[in-house]
Amino acid sequence: MNELFDIVLHTDDALMRIVAENVIEAYVILFVIIFLETGTVFFPFLPGDGLLFTAGVITASTALNIVWLVPVLILAAILGNLANYFVGSFFGKSLEKSQNRFVIKYLMKYIIQTRHFYDKHGAKSIVIGRFFPVIRTYIPFFAGLSGFKHHIFVIYTIIGSVLWVPFFTLTGYFIGENIWVKENYGLIFLGLIIVTLMPFFYNVIKLAFTKKSKSKD
Repeated sequence: MNELFDIVLHTDDALMRIVAENVIEAYVILFVIIFLETGTVFFPFLPGDGLLFTAGVITASTALNIVWLVPVLILAAILGNLANYFVGSFFGKSLEKSQNRFVIKYLMKYIIQTRHFYDKHGAKSIVIGRFFPVIRTYIPFFAGLSGFKHHIFVIYTIIGSVLWVPFFTLTGYFIGENIWVKENYGLIFLGLIIVTLMPFFYNVIKLAFTKKSKSKD
């Protein structure tokens, strides 16, 4: 558990130390972090994109093997999404069977709206959402909650994972030895987080202003 917190707070230094001490443990910890970030709604703050990039950079000069790393993290991303989907599906089915008046009157309305969204944009959101922090943590949960078709979810989860993991890890791997990258790694890591979070905050602000303007009307 200490290693997990250490990687969240000091990603590059912590990962380098763990790889030097026990490379197998490094694979396991990376797998767990990617799984948790996509597999539960409680860990959207975990460093998904930045961690993949960092792992790729470190793989270029340590005992980590890119041939093993990419499939391991793709598997973690797929299993995480599936776990989150099944949790959402469990709650969705429970709510549909509920006789509680609050659930029937209020919550089911939002579940139906979510279902319409996934029927229209589900496949696209599963793939594209992979590249946006926070959003990718909740997409599988709400897909399950709304009853989005399981087999379609699995297909696009695999596609999204196969695109997402190699994109960041291989980018880090191939440019990690660049001197400028080494000297400005902290800045690059921070930039990755900011850039990938920008669309999320843009949509939150846009939604807030849209609701505000509608309430005035």
